[in-house]
Amino acid sequence: MGMALIIMKGYFVAVIIIILIYTARHAAFAYNRMFGKQRMYYNDIYDSSMPSVSVLIPMHNEEKVLNYVLDSLLECNYDRDLLEIIPINDNSDDNTGKMLDEYHSKYPFIRPLHRGKGNNGKPASLNDAMELARGDIIIVFDADYRPGKGLLHSLALAFKDPEVGAVMGRVIPLNINTNILTRLLNLERSGGYQADQQARYNMRTIPQYGGTVGGFNKEFFMETGGFNPRILAEDTELTYRIYTNGLKMVYANNAESYEEAPETWNVRGRQVRRWSRGHNNVMFRYFFKVLFSRKMTLREKLDGLLLLCVYMVPFLFALAFWDTIALFFLGEMNIFIGWWTLIFVAAYNTYGNFAPFYEIATALMMDGIQGDVMLLPLLTFNFYFYIWYTTLGFLDAVLDIITPRKVHWDKTERFTQKNRGAAE
Repeated sequence: MGMALIIMKGYFVAVIIIILIYTARHAAFAYNRMFGKQRMYYNDIYDSSMPSVSVLIPMHNEEKVLNYVLDSLLECNYDRDLLEIIPINDNSDDNTGKMLDEYHSKYPFIRPLHRGKGNNGKPASLNDAMELARGDIIIVFDADYRPGKGLLHSLALAFKDPEVGAVMGRVIPLNINTNILTRLLNLERSGGYQADQQARYNMRTIPQYGGTVGGFNKEFFMETGGFNPRILAEDTELTYRIYTNGLKMVYANNAESYEEAPETWNVRGRQVRRWSRGHNNVMFRYFFKVLFSRKMTLREKLDGLLLLCVYMVPFLFALAFWDTIALFFLGEMNIFIGWWTLIFVAAYNTYGNFAPFYEIATALMMDGIQGDVMLLPLLTFNFYFYIWYTTLGFLDAVLDIITPRKVHWDKTERFTQKNRGAAE
């Protein structure tokens, strides 16, 4: 029993240390974004010789939203001779296929790929589309996204730098005012891109490819084997594949695209669980690759490992919660005496309530929407909500690693109605 108590107390202390490390990371990113030197993107570069681009759009039962993304892309100012659009009809049973064929009849450079067999899901559909893609650069959008006119040019410009393996733009929800959930998700998106992604780009750590509103080098992708259909977070996997092979990610904060945010908690929970499952799967596969990589700087390794583990921390925190309850009933609460109490309370409040505040508050100020700062206390509920779903995703990832079970892609439900305008 004595050894068990030592392990339980040691685990509690270890989780506190982990939490404080992530708190410091949040604070450092927020400080850098507000007061640090800002690293500029390639906007000032002018080059008349742009690369050929293939835009891939995975779609499964997307009849509600596909016209928005295709119509937006038709308005983009990229040279049509260097552009092709490949919407991927992934085993749809609605009008998605018919609608895509209608677009193709009007615009031959829109070349639909109809998938009626094989693995479904984004990684598998992208792999098939890559076999057809003619462009040197692959740019991916989700079906509910609405890119701006200059977005393709802005993203493709990054690849004039030979060290760039991928580029990521900024995602902004368009249905912000639907309900309290969509408003909170707007806060998260603002903090995650305006502050977190830009700060990581500034500090030359690891800005993350997000799987949509971004692009990557086709030649590198094909040479390194395509996407693994057993990994749901193909974007995270590509990020670490790029860095462990000596290339870099860049972030374009002004390359904006608009998305439909989930409008119900159930849909959001399933989305977070899928992200956690995929991200943790990548963590298991890449932790030691990053740790022992000879092509990453020490700064990239440190931030890369913390980023890899970010979806495991809520699981560790949940275990620590039950650990403290067990210690309480075992009469071992003396670990809270004195400084331990202060450290625990500070760590809990910073991670559970205030750590994201640093970056979100900074981003809201920079975006000029300070009024939404009043919603920040509601993120405390999100913290517990995410603990549950990220923990489920972590356990899913463990089973994916140790069993040969089939990985199923859980598509995010769409809410857009046909009478809803593009600018809500």
